[in-house]
This record gives sequence, C-alpha cells and structure tokens, in this order.
Amino acid sequence: MARPAIARYIAPMGDEAQRLCEVLAMQIVITRSAQVMALLGGLVLCLLVGMTCISILGRALNTVGHGGMLGALGLWLAAHTGSVKGDYELIEAGIAFAIFAFLPICQLKAGHARVDLIAAALPARLNRILTAFWEGVLAAIIIVIGWRLSLGFLEKLDNGQTTFLLQMPVWWAYGASFLAALVAGLVGVYCALMRLHEVPTGKPHLPTGEGAEL
Repeated sequence: MARPAIARYIAPMGDEAQRLCEVLAMQIVITRSAQVMALLGGLVLCLLVGMTCISILGRALNTVGHGGMLGALGLWLAAHTGSVKGDYELIEAGIAFAIFAFLPICQLKAGHARVDLIAAALPARLNRILTAFWEGVLAAIIIVIGWRLSLGFLEKLDNGQTTFLLQMPVWWAYGASFLAALVAGLVGVYCALMRLHEVPTGKPHLPTGEGAEL
C-alpha cells in the first residue's frame, strides 16, 4: 500500500523536472542562436570596417597619384589604385544585416537604451508589468519588420533586381536580413514570455537594466 502513496509524490516531481529541462533547453537554444547571430554580425561589421579603410586608402593614393608630383610612381598609383568598387553597395547590405544580427543578443541581455522618468518611483510589480508590455510590443514590431523583409525578399528574388556597380542580386541582402530578423523575432517572443512569467512570480529570468539610461 505504501508504493502508490510514494508514486503520487514522485510523479509530480518528475513532471516538474521535465518542464524545467524543457525550459533550460529552450533557454540554451535561444541564447546560442543570439550569440551566433551576434558573432556573424560582428564578423560582417569587421569586414566592412576593413574594406572601408582599404577603400579610403586607395582613394587617397589615387588622389596623390593624380597630383603630378611623383612622376612615374604617380602615374602608376593613378592607374592601379582607387576605392573598392561597389563599396557603398556592400556597406548598405552589410550594415542592414549587422543591425538585425545584433538585435537578438541586445534583446536577450536587455541592452536597449531606456528613458527612465518615473519607473524608479513605481512599485516593483507595476514595473514588471510595464517591462512585459514593452517586450511584447518590441517583439511584435520585429515580427512585422521580418514579415515585410520576407515580402521584399520574394519580390527581389522574382524580379531579379541587381545593384548598379557590382550587379549583386538585391535579394541576397534581403534574405540575410530576413534570417537575422527571424532569429530576432523568436528571441523577442521568448523574452516577452519570460517577462510575463516574471509578473506574478517576481523571479527574474532575464537581465534587467544593462542598456544605457537616458
């Protein structure tokens, strides 16, 4: 007779442990996804910075070469140096991707800038409600932007539009930005749900206040 009584206590503990494992697994997936996107965004940004430096240096050397003061060397510089072809097009596409790639980690770490006028004077529970509300709003905005990017991606893919100098398909940039926005949307929904769970329990699941305060 003792076994059924013990089983009644063990079963809920097993279910609770299973739910905890599921939550932890989801947290790991979300965190790793945000970190990977941040690394990709940082890599693209570093490449763009390097390309910009090379382009500026090449343009400066080309200007010196056209100055007529270096003789044959100047002629060589004028003929073989210059800015990177299509640098503005690459920067435009790369920066768009980097912005969306940094959104997930910024959202997860509460890194957005905040304007704190009266929040410090409000009760803690009301602050948690406001935080959950704005997390939901931001998640919705990111989802809408991702949706519009997906429509733009399909349109550019269908019409085959390319950039002027590099003749690079425009849908490449739309597709990369859409994938980053998709991860940002998933992270945004996760953060909104975690903030909602914090409202009744008061137990923090995510960082708070890491962003700049204005």
